[in-house]
Amino acid sequence: MKYISTRGQAPALGFEDVMLAGLASDGGLYIPESLPHFSAEEVSQLVELDYPDLAVEIMRPFVADFLEEEKLQVIVHDTYKVFRHKAVAPLTQLDTNEWVMELFHGPTLAFKDFALQLLGRLLDEALERRGEKAVILGATSGDTGSAAIEGCRACEHVDIFIMHPHKRVSEVQRRQMTTVLADNVHNIAVEGTFDDCQALVKASFADQSFLKGERRLVAVNSINWARIMAQVVYYFHAALSLGAPEKEVSFSVPTGNFGDIFAGYIARKMGLPIKQLIVATNRNDILHRFFADNSYAKEQLAPTLSPSMDIMVSSNFERLLFDVHDRDGQQLAAVMKAFDETGSISVDEARWQAVKQLFTSNRSSDEEVVSTIKQVSDECSGYLLDPHTAIGVKAARVCHSDKSVPIVTLATAHPVKFPESVVRAGLSEPELPLWLADLHERPELYTVLSDDKAEVHRFIQEKLGL
Repeated sequence: MKYISTRGQAPALGFEDVMLAGLASDGGLYIPESLPHFSAEEVSQLVELDYPDLAVEIMRPFVADFLEEEKLQVIVHDTYKVFRHKAVAPLTQLDTNEWVMELFHGPTLAFKDFALQLLGRLLDEALERRGEKAVILGATSGDTGSAAIEGCRACEHVDIFIMHPHKRVSEVQRRQMTTVLADNVHNIAVEGTFDDCQALVKASFADQSFLKGERRLVAVNSINWARIMAQVVYYFHAALSLGAPEKEVSFSVPTGNFGDIFAGYIARKMGLPIKQLIVATNRNDILHRFFADNSYAKEQLAPTLSPSMDIMVSSNFERLLFDVHDRDGQQLAAVMKAFDETGSISVDEARWQAVKQLFTSNRSSDEEVVSTIKQVSDECSGYLLDPHTAIGVKAARVCHSDKSVPIVTLATAHPVKFPESVVRAGLSEPELPLWLADLHERPELYTVLSDDKAEVHRFIQEKLGL
């Protein structure tokens, strides 16, 4: 399988090179030239598989030029044996045909573990073969950082630098990053927003001269195709559990960067019978405004109770726009250039209407988040949602168009990571799991830096001895 850039000017690459490159050389995002497709009969044959074996079947076509199946089996089983629920991604029923899929049973209590536990192992395999060392440079609005650190802390060939917006992530999110005191782990608190952190990452990838040719930069943000690939699996897992391929399933996805819901879009294109994809946003609603009004436009970022979604620009949305524009890289490059210059784009009416056949969207305020947490707790014997999942549940209840079709909300994080929302709902503060009970007593290590590329690069050089 070859991967091409959304902007059409970068060379097509195999999986290993795409994983190591992250962003394409023309500024685009890599995407498979063509997707594997499962017939209804082939989907039905997946029903009896446990999660790791299902993951092998779904991901095998994407990595066939990189890993033999036996090696893939080992890596995937190692990845998911660290999850603390036998089902890996269990489904919990809220109401008739309404479910949440709990994606928070990994080591950092967030859905990012599904991809980043895997990515760390894949990176180490690739770098070992090449005899190289790499620098992971990432930006996080909360969960990506801790999941990336946890996935890469034991990697022999990687140093990892994670930037988070200073005082704009929850305390549990911060501590899950900054209490990992491994020699190859470096946390940077940037005096700015997540989008500032993301801009620093993109600028660093565009000019890697500060590494003096001794290391390569690797991306762990959701622009890395390996992350999308891993997330496709749990859509298959949920749909199979609820009757696919005989029955359709819909999904509501809390999303800021569009990566998690784009994985659902890919699953549908691979043959999974998905009826509806609901984009659930907070007040930072660039995605909702596109699907509601055909306006993809930057606005001032506002802090919310769901900080992992406090994002002004959704990086992975470019991958959908590529398909919307007939997979024409030249055309898409012109669209993205217009967005960079004006901060606002819309698409042709017919293309927008076609997208809306699958996607709908909803926006929730902080007040609605708190209300939804309380409502679900009252209805479901004290079952707790984190604020991001509450946004997904709210959107599911507003937008679910066919009540005969099961709706699954992706529960993206454990509520203990965001206790403020639970307390504001008038409920008792959730307790950390026993294996994390001492998190608030563990020593922290991080460095506060200004939103300045040169300062960040000097810090990295110093830590690497360059």
